[in-house]
This record gives sequence, C-alpha cells and structure tokens, in this order.
Amino acid sequence: MSDSGAGSDGPADAGSGGLAGADSRGLARDLRAAVRGEVDLSVTARALHTMDASNYRRMPTALVAPRDADDVAAALAVCRERNVPVVPRGAGTSIAGQATGTGVVLDFTRHMNRVVSLDPERRTAVVQPGVVLDDLRTAAAPHGLTFGPDPSTHSRCTLGGMIGNNSCGSHSVAWGTTADNVSALSVVDGSGGLRRLAQGWDGAPAGLRPLVDGHLALLRTGFPDLPRRISGYALDALLPEHGPDLARAFCGSEGTLGVVTEAVVRLVEAPRARALAVLGYADESAAAEAAAGLLPHGPLTVEGMAADLVRGAARESGLPKGGAWLFVETGGDSPAEARARADAIVRAAAPETVDAMVVDDPAGQRALWRVREDASGTATRMPDGSEAWPGWEDCAVPPARLGAYLRDFRALLGEHGLRGTPYGHFGDGCIHVRIDFDLLSPEGVARFRRFSEELADVVVAHGGSLSGEHGDGQARAELLPKMYGPELIGLFERVKDTWDPAGLLNPGMLVRPAPLDADLRFAPLPREPVDVVFGYPHDGGDFSAAVRRCVGVAKCRTAAPASPTAVMCPSFRATGEEEHSTRGRARLLHEMLAGEVVTDGWRSTEVRDALDLCLSCKGCRSDCPVGVDMATYKAEFLHHHYEGRRRPAAHYAMGWLPRWLRAVAATRTARLVNALARVGPLAALGKRIGGIAPERAVPEVAPETFRRWWRKRGGRTGGGGSGGSAGGRPDVVLWPDTFTDHLSPSVGKAAVTVLEAAGLTVAVPPRGVCCGLTYVSTGQLDRARAVLRATLDRMEPFLDAGVPVLVLEPSCAAALTSDLPELLGDDPRAHRLATAVRTFARTVEELAPQWQPPDIARPVTGQTHCHQHAILGDGAERRLRAKAGLTGELSGGCCGLAGNFGFERGHYDVSKACAEEQLLPSVERAGRDAVVLADGFSCRTQLAQLAGVRGRHLAEVLEEALADGP
Repeated sequence: MSDSGAGSDGPADAGSGGLAGADSRGLARDLRAAVRGEVDLSVTARALHTMDASNYRRMPTALVAPRDADDVAAALAVCRERNVPVVPRGAGTSIAGQATGTGVVLDFTRHMNRVVSLDPERRTAVVQPGVVLDDLRTAAAPHGLTFGPDPSTHSRCTLGGMIGNNSCGSHSVAWGTTADNVSALSVVDGSGGLRRLAQGWDGAPAGLRPLVDGHLALLRTGFPDLPRRISGYALDALLPEHGPDLARAFCGSEGTLGVVTEAVVRLVEAPRARALAVLGYADESAAAEAAAGLLPHGPLTVEGMAADLVRGAARESGLPKGGAWLFVETGGDSPAEARARADAIVRAAAPETVDAMVVDDPAGQRALWRVREDASGTATRMPDGSEAWPGWEDCAVPPARLGAYLRDFRALLGEHGLRGTPYGHFGDGCIHVRIDFDLLSPEGVARFRRFSEELADVVVAHGGSLSGEHGDGQARAELLPKMYGPELIGLFERVKDTWDPAGLLNPGMLVRPAPLDADLRFAPLPREPVDVVFGYPHDGGDFSAAVRRCVGVAKCRTAAPASPTAVMCPSFRATGEEEHSTRGRARLLHEMLAGEVVTDGWRSTEVRDALDLCLSCKGCRSDCPVGVDMATYKAEFLHHHYEGRRRPAAHYAMGWLPRWLRAVAATRTARLVNALARVGPLAALGKRIGGIAPERAVPEVAPETFRRWWRKRGGRTGGGGSGGSAGGRPDVVLWPDTFTDHLSPSVGKAAVTVLEAAGLTVAVPPRGVCCGLTYVSTGQLDRARAVLRATLDRMEPFLDAGVPVLVLEPSCAAALTSDLPELLGDDPRAHRLATAVRTFARTVEELAPQWQPPDIARPVTGQTHCHQHAILGDGAERRLRAKAGLTGELSGGCCGLAGNFGFERGHYDVSKACAEEQLLPSVERAGRDAVVLADGFSCRTQLAQLAGVRGRHLAEVLEEALADGP
C-alpha cells in the first residue's frame, strides 16, 4: 500500500503489515499495563480482524476490548506514545474498508455493548458504541418506540458503527439517517481529549470553529442537496444559520476524528400496525422512476429490487408478477388504517405497475423483508454462480433522477463488460449493487479502477453522492475530489488534523486516502486451485473460491436466530466468540490460504481450534445468504490436518461407529456391551479412552438390529418385495442407516408398518451400505470415499431400476444428497443415488398421495433436524403432519448433540447450551398432550439425556396411531 498521506511523522505501519516482533511485544506490555479490558495479539485474534465486509484486508497488530471510556483513553495514549494507528470496530460489517487497520483494533462488542438507560417520556436512550441495533430496538419496543435507522444488518450491526458510517436503512424516507437521530456524543479525540458533543460549539477541539468561520461560503455551496449524502465530513452541519450541531457533524466521520464511547440517541414512535404494498414493474428503471412519485403519500419505506436478485427459496415468497418490485411499507394505529394506506398507494401506482399486492399479515411481511435483507449476501453471486463484489455498493442521487442514473449506470457496466444487480433504497435515490469485478488478476483490478473513476463522474453528473449509506472508507475516498473539489478536500484534511494531530485514527480512510485498488483481500490468496477432496461444484472445484463466499455480512453473528426456523450459527450463539461464528471460521481459512499470519497451512492449530466447536449442522449452507458450507470446509480441513498423523481418540471411537456396531451385531454382544456400559468405572474408563465427554451416557445398542428383524419377518434384500415377495420391483428401498439399524430399530419397524399400511412394497438393500456420515464429519475422507464406492456397488441394481430410496435419519439423507456427489462427483451413480433419496414424509406424499393417515388431533413440539432444514427441506413433513391432525410448529436451531459433536470430550457445555436455546424451551412450554417429534437420533438422544423426554420419529407416531385404531 502506498503512503497514506500522513507524512514521515504519520503512524507506524499504515500499510498492510503489522509491527515487528519486539515492537509488538512492547505494545502488548504497555497496553496490558494501561487497560483493564482484554489485549490480544494472538494469531487467531489478528486473523479474525483482517477484514470487514469490504474488498479490503489489513493485518492488525493487536485487538483491545475496552471496558469503558477510561480504557479507550488509556489505549489511545499508549498508541500515541508508540505512534500506532487505531481503528474502532463494531460488528465489522462495513462495506468500504473502514473497519480494517494495521495497528490496534478496538472491539466494542465484548464489553461496551449496553443500553445504559432509556427515557420513554423524552424518547431518548443512552447507549454504548458496541450495543447491537436490535438490542436497542428490543429495549424500546415495550414503550412503543424504536430507533428509526435500520440497515439490513440490524441483527448484528452496532450503534457505534452506525454513527461512524451515518447508516440509514430502509426506513430513512420516514426517519432519516443516524445523524438525524443522534442528540449527543461522548468521544475521545486523537489527542486524548474527552469531549461531549451536542448542539453548539461546546466540546469542539481548538481551531475547529475558526476553520469553519473562515470557509462559510464554501460550506454553503460545496455540498449537494440530497437525502442520502453521506460522503465526506458533514461540515455543513456547523453552519451558523442551522445552529451548529457538533454531534451531527461528527456522524459519518468513520473513526477518523475520534472514538465514540457513549451516545444519546432519539427514538421514534413505532407504528402499531404495518402493511406492505408490493408493486410489480416491468423492469428496474420503471420501478426507479415511479419511486419518487410515491413519497407524497408518506410511506415508511420505498425499497426497490429487481427479479435477478430473487433466487432459490426466495421465489416461493409470493411476489407479484414483474421484472422488478417496490416494497412500500405503511403504518397506522390499527391494521385497518395501515392497510388502507397501502391500498391507496397501490391505487396511486396503478398506471405504471404490472401487478401489485398488499400484505398485512406480519409473518408474510417478515418473509418478504427477509428476501430484501438477504440481498446484501445474495448479490455477491451472479445468477450463474460467478462472484460479485462491493466497491460501488451505495451511491445516491436525487430520487427524481434515479431512473436516468440507473440507465447510465447500466450503460457503463456494459461498456466495461461487467454485470451487477441494483437494489436498495429507491425512495431515497440510493442504490446498492455488487459487480462481477475480477479482483484476482492485474487486468481485472485495472478495470476495477477505470470503472470506479468513470462511475464517480456519472454520479457527480447526476448531482449525487459517492456514498449514500456505507461511507467512503477506502473504496471511494480517493475519488472524493471529483465530488467536492480540491478546496473542500483540503478543508477536510485540516479538520482531520484539528481532531487528530498525530494522524492515528483510522489512517487511509476518508482523507489522505489509500488507493482504492490497494490492500485488496484477494491479493495474497493462491491463484491455482488447492488440492482438495470435495468437488466444490458450485465454486468451480476451487476451495479458495468456496472460502471467498464469505463476504462478511455476518448474518451468522447474531444473538438470536434470524427466524423461528433458522439454524445458523449455534456455536456463536452459545459462546459469543467471533472465532466460533461461520464468518470467523471463514476468515481463519482465508488467512490459512493467504499464509501471512496463519503460516502453517493445513496443520494450523488456530484453524483447528476454531473449527472444533463447529457442530457441522450445515445451517450456514441454507441460512447464510451466500451459502457458505462450513461443515464441508471443516471435514476438508480435518482430512488434511490429520493426514498421516494420529487422530483424536473420538475420531476412532465415533468416526468408526458403523464398524464397531457391525462388530457388536455380528458377535451378538449387544446385551454384554450395554451391561458393561452401566458399570460406572468401566464406563468412565471407556469414555476416557474413546475421547467421549464424561458427562454423557453411552446410548444402548439394540439387542436385535433392524436388519435382523427384517430377515426374521421374511423380508428380502437385493430387490425383493415387502413381506417376502420373491420378485418384482419394490415401491421403495428402506435405507438401514447405522443409527436406525443398531441404535433405534423401532423407527425402521414403524416406517415399514406405515408404508405397508399406505399400500407400498418395501425392500432393504444388502448388508454393507453406509452413507459415510461419521467418516465425513471427522474428516476421514479417504475412508468415506471407499465406503461410498462400495455402497454404490451394492445399490446399483436399485438405481438401475429407478427405485426411490427412503432414508429415515435426516443426517444420513443429507449426507447422501450433498456429501456423496461432492466426494464422488466423477461417478454418475453418486448423482443417481443422491437424486433417489427421499425422506419419510416425501416418500409417503409421492408414492401414496391418496393415503389418509390416522387423525391424531394433537399438538406437536420438538425441532426440525438441522440437516433437514439445510439440505432436504421440510415441506413434505409439514404437509403430512397437517394431514394427520398434528398441529403446531417445530422450533429451529440445532439440538447441540449433532452426531459425534456433543459426545466429544470438551463439547458438553456448548452442546447443552445449544439445546437450551430453542429445543428444550419449546418442549418445556408444550402441554402434556403434545407429541414430541424428533426425526434425528441425535435429537432424540439429547432430549432423553438433558430433559428426560422421549422424542419420536414421525413414523413412530403414525404407527402408534395406526395400532390404536380410530
């Protein structure tokens, strides 16, 4: 990176590296002596904070988690003494690079994260910078209040970050930007001064007022007039005719002037009811041109989105016809009033729309808003799967010029051979877009620069702002002279020097900027594909591309699930630690591939330790907007990490579980094994040897396996029909997974009973089929591939006959559906078997659609299996439950046992915490009449061991009802 402009006396290491060893040790010593919060210079801490949600990457020297304002001042004093830069950071979701730095990163999320007080009468709250926006909104909600600005990252972004970027969100047409909602700020400036900023000049650093008074004419004429002008310093907030407002002027300064330690924010009255008018237009230009005309109707939001951003499950959200949509939200004191306002907007928009609908059901509105909020992640992949990146994420123009601007924007994309999918805050003229820049090759980076320079000219020509929400950071600050001219840019620099004479605070951002094409996060990654075992078909077989999927939007970093059915990320919610989030693990894998701070590649203990608490629940595969699949990455890493080395005992004890259980069945020693497991000292010794958590009881092995029961019953394998029929094609093959066969054969028996009652013939495949799940989850991928190839050999006759394969255990069904074709992508049989797999409910629905199950008429409780949620979907299960009179919803999340995870030594506390988040409370809340459903063996085991509750597979519930009769 080139010099940041601070000169020879500027902060040390303003580039991409960190301090030298001796200097970093001295810095650590001084920081630990000065602050009461944590000081961390570990490889893990540094690697976790190299990036935010932007294209940029810098290697920090240390992470400091201050406990209070005194800690902040003390840390800054040490950094001034040692000439080390400082970067304040919240959730790290900034998109312009301003939450990255090379010196000391101040993490406010660990300690300074509280709502200090809330005054409902004055409609104000005092907050610390690390408080998450949704936590403030939750505190305000009982009083009928909310904080107006609401970025799509509201579940994890912090107020300090919102103040730094002057964030806005979808409701800015009603409630403005963060600056419009801040009353006062407590800050520490670059000289260590503690300042209280509000309206008036009190608290201003010496020299600021003379600077402003000497440039009044420039301040009156130099700023474009539009609702989303975020770029540069808001010095016009200090003009005398408006009444100088220091707090407002400070907002949007991106940590370059001072560090916020506390804020007084204004709250607004939340509408008691809301309705959502969804207006369909022919294309995005038509939607953009219509947006400004809806503002006189007083909507709360006017959001726009084009059809190419609505993919996968989002297409089932019930959007009206159209090539683009406006989401126009209205509020009222009653549902009828909100609905009437939405209906009025539909009527007003009718001449330009091709279709429209009004949604006043809160659940329906949430589903539609999730489509819009996930766009920041969804847009990182083009419809064909190729990568797209921020950089021109949020320019804004006057709303009336939005349609014309979008046409010019699309034309410029075409001239450069680029693609992008605009969406965003159409009512405020602010557009978000990810563009398929090639940021890996020198030629692609050069085109990125040329396009950026030319687009800046287009934005300025339309009277716009280079940033309309996310700040300038490194992505746009270099181009600010195009918007403001050299005189105003010079004034910005002098203002920076007034607040921060040593240039310590977030150097390279906003003023004296680093080049927009320097410090790109992709620069240190390998250019050739890494040798891996999984196929990564959605990433061109490239593990680096798979890891690059994580762009840092941090939907995994939330204290509560994103929706009642969501799973991701249970380990983060249990620990609250970044390294145990999906994003944190992806960051460590990125740095492992980069090889600069994580230097020992696949042997890295830092990566191993971060992945250790990954439950392999696969929740991120479905809940992450960009489809990060950390369970697969973990299996890949473990394979390489232990290649040629001794593995943990649990990998042999539980990874080889199918082998051990087959041995018990072959020797008919299940009763002996169970008896020995009940002898305390022997059980304790066995668990210690096997790496099993001492808190866990070892599940009993069934004295009679499902297969043995099947043979005794007269069932045939290898294609025979149910009940001993000598020939003919069976309707379905019942897969005898390890858990059903050896540990829970009652589930298999129940399934056979129900299937036959539905008029279906059943076959069981020959001995030796296995999905390889336990080998995959422990990273024994060579063994998994061998097992799966043998399985395909044995299953080939069924595949040739086109027989559906019913897998009762959701984790095994998911392994066959996803892991099998990704491990054996070169074998066509793998894809055929993956396509043949069915869940129990889907089998009944597809093969016996006319069958009417018994009417059970009872409520249900329990949890949808995490793998079912992520890979298989549960639509058929919901429909079969409804058909059987089973009412109510199952919870989301993960049970926490997650196969071998919860049994491994050291995992018990996290495993228990995961269960206590959703599963156990949902069961405790249920009435005595409720049926506890748990299709997964792990879920049933967790319920039994932690709550003393018997969970049952849906097949068992239906079998019992059949036995009871009408």
